[in-house]
Amino acid sequence: MARTAVKDTTGDRIFMAAIYVLLVICLVVVLYPLVYIVSASFSSAQAVNSGQVWLYPVHFTLDGYRVALSNIQIVVGFLNSLFYAFFGTLVGVSLTILMAFPLSRKTFVGRNILTSMLLFTMIFSGGLIPTYLIVKGVGLLDTRWAMVFPAAMNVFLIIVARSFFQSTIPDELAEAAEMDGCSDFGFLLRVVLPLSKPIIAVLVLIFAVGQWNSYFNALIYLSSDNLFPLQLVLRNILILNTQSSGMENVEEMLKRQNLADLMKYSLMVIGSIPVLAMYPFIQKHFVKGMFIGSVKG
Repeated sequence: MARTAVKDTTGDRIFMAAIYVLLVICLVVVLYPLVYIVSASFSSAQAVNSGQVWLYPVHFTLDGYRVALSNIQIVVGFLNSLFYAFFGTLVGVSLTILMAFPLSRKTFVGRNILTSMLLFTMIFSGGLIPTYLIVKGVGLLDTRWAMVFPAAMNVFLIIVARSFFQSTIPDELAEAAEMDGCSDFGFLLRVVLPLSKPIIAVLVLIFAVGQWNSYFNALIYLSSDNLFPLQLVLRNILILNTQSSGMENVEEMLKRQNLADLMKYSLMVIGSIPVLAMYPFIQKHFVKGMFIGSVKG
C-alpha cells in the first residue's frame, strides 16, 4: 500500500509559523544578555559605558580578567564557592534521597504523618532570627559548614524525589530483593540509586546552582573574609569600587568606576563557567527526572 502524506492546512501552517517565530524571539531574549556580557567582558570600559558594545567586543582587552584573577580575594572566593557547591550538593542530595525513599515505600509506618509535617514547614517557618539563633547555638556561626547544613534540606525536592521513587521503583522489586537477602540499605545502594540517575541529576543541578549562587547565607552567617564565597566577594568589590569618600578627585573616581565595570562583566563570566560546564553532562537526565518526579504526587 502506498503511503499518502497528510497535507497541513493553511491554519496549521500559520500556527506552526507563529510557534517558530515565538521560539526565535524567546531564544533571542534569553541568549542576547549572555552574548552581551561576554562581549562586554572583553571590551574596554569606555566602549561599554558609551554604548558601543552590542554583539562583539569593542577595543578588545583582557584587563578585566587580568585584574579579577590578580585579586587574591576573588581567587579565594572562587575556591570557597567550589567547596560550598561540592559539599553542599553532596550533603543535600544524600539527605534528600535518605528522606524521600522511605517516604515512598508503602511499608514505612507513619510516612503520611511525616509527609504532613514536612508540608507544614513549607507553609510556616520560624523565620530568619530563630534560624540564626539555631546556627549560632550549634556552633556553626562563621564556619564553612554554616553554608552547607542550613541549606541541606529542601521540602519541595524531597516531594519531587519521593514521587519519582513511587512511580519508578515498584514494590515487587523491593520484595524480590528482600527474598534474595538484601537489606533495605543495600537495596537503596545496589538497586534504587542505579535506576534513579534522572532524579539524582535534577537534585545535583539544583543544589549545585543554589550553592554556587548563594550569598545571603554568607552575608548572615560569615564574618571572616577568607570564608566568603565568590558571590559575596563580587558584591563587596563592586560596592567598594562604586562608593566614593567625597575627597577624591574626578579622575580617581572615574578610574575606580572603570575598574568596577571591567571586573563586573569579567566576574559574571568567571562565575558562570562552572555551572555552564556541568549542565551539558546531566541535561539528558534533567528533563526526564523533573517530569517523572512532578507528575505523580
